[in-house]
Amino acid sequence: MNTVYIPRDSSAISLGANLVAAAIAKEAESRNIPLNIIRNGSRGMFWLEPLVEVATSVGRIAYGPVTTDQVASLFDAGFLDGGQHALSLGPTEELPWMKHQERLTFARVGITDPVSLQDYLAHDGYKGLRNAIDMAPQDIVQQVTDSGLRGRGGAAFPTGIKWKTVLEAPAEQKYVVCNADEGDSGTFSDRMIMEGDPFVLIEGMTIAGIAVGATQGYIYVRSEYPHSIAALNLAIKSAYEAGYLGRGILGSRHDFYLEVRRAAGAYVCGEETALLESLEGKRGLVRFKPPLPAISGLFGKPTVINNVISLASVPIILDKGSVYYRDYGMGRSRGTLPIQLAGNIKHGGLVEKAFGVTLRELLYDYGGGSASGRPIKAVQVGGPLGAYLPESQFDTPLDYEEFGKLWAVLGHGGIVAFDDTVDMAHMARYAFEFCAVESCGKCTPCRIGSTRGVEVMDKIIAGTDPAKHIALVRDLGDTMLNGSLCALGGMTPYPVLSALNHFPEDFGISKKEQAA
Repeated sequence: MNTVYIPRDSSAISLGANLVAAAIAKEAESRNIPLNIIRNGSRGMFWLEPLVEVATSVGRIAYGPVTTDQVASLFDAGFLDGGQHALSLGPTEELPWMKHQERLTFARVGITDPVSLQDYLAHDGYKGLRNAIDMAPQDIVQQVTDSGLRGRGGAAFPTGIKWKTVLEAPAEQKYVVCNADEGDSGTFSDRMIMEGDPFVLIEGMTIAGIAVGATQGYIYVRSEYPHSIAALNLAIKSAYEAGYLGRGILGSRHDFYLEVRRAAGAYVCGEETALLESLEGKRGLVRFKPPLPAISGLFGKPTVINNVISLASVPIILDKGSVYYRDYGMGRSRGTLPIQLAGNIKHGGLVEKAFGVTLRELLYDYGGGSASGRPIKAVQVGGPLGAYLPESQFDTPLDYEEFGKLWAVLGHGGIVAFDDTVDMAHMARYAFEFCAVESCGKCTPCRIGSTRGVEVMDKIIAGTDPAKHIALVRDLGDTMLNGSLCALGGMTPYPVLSALNHFPEDFGISKKEQAA
């Protein structure tokens, strides 16, 4: 029987994948052709979605982007056997976008049926968990520590150290919480994993539970991600039924229970302590630290809180070993990073590469330059509160320390491109406005500073005494940077001041005036 793969993730569905799947099924039936349609995850090439792949004797052949009115002609061209058609792209794995990636965390995304446990097992799934079950908790934590894995959610804190703290904290009850409240602009790697390979996240959380002695886990999922929630719940159900979750995992002495919780819909709930408040049924306000959540987290118990990609990176470490993972990357940034290309970019999507790839390679070799065809003026890396980088810094390798030297962050790995028509003063105003809207209001620098920032930026944009008001913006930035309770207020100066420092002309002053 012929097998056809059509993505089922949100991006493909929004571009018509469900309609294309229905059209292909109907056309096959009318031609009396037996067909097995598998709804896989997206390969991350969004400009080609809906991307239809067919299994042939020489591997999968890709066609895209497919629309419903092209389905009949695909059958006429014999696409089920890899026949030539105007939409033919050739072998999927040989496409330049795919060929040079280093997919470790996303190894199965786009290949398997995301909610099929058998498909997951057939593609090396649960090997990491099986190894972990036979290991002492301290040895699991040491493997993660030795791999060099750092939090992929933005803070880049060493995952092994966080786990060690929870492991050594005495308590009858501990928790593992997955922060899946993906709210940064231009980011979608969490969503793609949850929709394209939910079992890898479930496996990573189960390993974390065994490592630190936690028996209960929660996945706090962004409320705007209904397809993620559906995929996770289907996968969790299968995992319970097959003994990969619940009491005595795979016949071992380890128990681990897992639930999905819908997030509150507030950006600040992506901050770990606000997330815990929300998970406890309270308003999402930031908590003072210390104590750290690793000591006193959910319901006052020791809690591992990791981002989706951090936890989804664990199974391959426990499967292939810490050295295998650590051999990717550069400096203290080890392993790979799923990078999301968005904004004014010709080829938007997800690329997984080892740390060390440059922004220029990503923007031009993968992204193909701007969608408008105009020069790329700036990129924002790390979400709405990340710094803006000018063209002179595009050769910077993706590395936590190298970005730190530029007073920039890698964050969640989202890159948003802007061409030369962008006005950076307006982008700086947007950063203040974003903070004012999303602030939980608990601390004054964030709550009041962002509101005053919008007012001052309005005066600068109107051309009212720019030099005086720019000095005020810098003072506000200093106060928010050093006085805010969490990263929402503390990072707002990054986009504001980087825009001002690199593009002073957009603020009504010359570089010469700024230097003076």
